[in-house]
Amino acid sequence: MKKFKVIHWIFTGLLAALMLMSAGMYLFNTEEIKGLFTGFGFPKWIVIPLAIAKILGVVMILTKFNKTITTFAYAGFLFNLLLAFAAHSAIRDGESGGAVIGLILWIGSFSMWKMAWGKE
Repeated sequence: MKKFKVIHWIFTGLLAALMLMSAGMYLFNTEEIKGLFTGFGFPKWIVIPLAIAKILGVVMILTKFNKTITTFAYAGFLFNLLLAFAAHSAIRDGESGGAVIGLILWIGSFSMWKMAWGKE
């Protein structure tokens, strides 16, 4: 059980760092990100709410304050990462690697969370 928790926190810490870096980029380079989102076919207005959602999701997966909301945070990250991968792949800009890394971290974090805390 302890082994799963250690592995979980390693994956979760790396996933949280990736999401916070992404949210920071959205907040501090907003105009550049809005241009990229337009190129993907997404609306510009989604950039700031997505950054806020990522920050709130990181808080939830780190604190695990509520199991249901934590599950929703994980679901939101999964959808975001899948959509990022699909968007980058669709325009073939060669930038889908971050999404792939995020998906690997997500799988590790979520599966270890379920293994370590699933029976509690």
